[in-house]
Parts: sequence; structure tokens; C-alpha cells
Amino acid sequence: MTEFEKMRNQQLYCFEDPDLLASTTRANELCAQLSTMTLASPEYRHTIETLIPGIPKSSAINPPFHCDHGNGITIGEHTFINYDCIMLDGGYIKIGAHCKIGPRCHFFTPQHPIDYQERIKPVETCLPINIGDNCWLGGGVTVCPGVTIGPRCIIAAGSVVIRDIPADSLAAGNPAIVKKTLIN
Repeated sequence: MTEFEKMRNQQLYCFEDPDLLASTTRANELCAQLSTMTLASPEYRHTIETLIPGIPKSSAINPPFHCDHGNGITIGEHTFINYDCIMLDGGYIKIGAHCKIGPRCHFFTPQHPIDYQERIKPVETCLPINIGDNCWLGGGVTVCPGVTIGPRCIIAAGSVVIRDIPADSLAAGNPAIVKKTLIN
């Protein structure tokens, strides 16, 4: 199994692998190009589709935007991601349809070893993040490795989500906890 395959399969992998470094360099270059654009720039659509293959035409990410690879990100239809989003997509990051992601939201999939002797090595594991359809994450929300946020949730601005949030919940805080169930 390659280091890239280990990374995407939640196994311990070496992040200094040349193929992984090349993937990160490619994403960094595309993100740097995006940082000089707006949503109205003629080259925006081509650049964002090159960075994140399969991003729907109905969805947009407002630059600046930063990610590790881009090809680990899946975004549903009619989703909007605001300024200064960071997605460390060593693990898969899936964001559903009709989501609103506020400015400066962060999605972190890397998980470093707990043992300090292992942590000094260039290894880590990446755990996927899943955000359901019709979610709204306020500005400055941080989503930690391995978290699933169910559909139709609202995560209050500034929250740090360290564990799963069930569908139809309003969650807030650091760490984020469910404050109430949202009922239509």
C-alpha cells in the first residue's frame, strides 16, 4: 500500500513521502492562484475545479482558501464556503448539499500520535470528516478529526467540534455540545 493509500485509509503513514509532498505542493500552488481571485474572476471556476475535482457548478468557495490536497474534498450542490477556510484533507472531507460554511472555518483530519516518541517521527493518521446536507456552520468553527455532523445542524460561531453531532441539532461551545434539537 502506498503512503497516499495509507493516509486515505486511516492508517499510520509518513507525511514526508515524495508523492504526498508533490500533492501538497500542487494544492498549495492552486490555492495561491485562488488567493489572487474573486468568485467573478474569469479563471476562478477552472482553478477551483482543478483543485477540487467534481465540485458542482452550483457551489462556490470564496478565496482565500487553503487545503492539503484538494482531491480529498467532496462538496454537495448549492453549498457556499466563505473566506479563509482551511481544509486539511489528508482524510476525506465531505460537505453535503445546501450547506453554509462561515468565514474562517477549519476542518482538520490529521491526528498525530499520542505517544511523544512516535509523535517526533514524520507520521500521522487522518480521520474523515462528514457534514450532512443543509448544515450551517457559523464563522470560526473548527471541526476536528473523525467528526460527523448530521444533516440540518447549526454549529454556533467559534465552536470547536470534537465529537459527533446528531441530526437536527444546534451545538455551541468549546467543546461544542448540543444546546437544543431543531424541530420544523
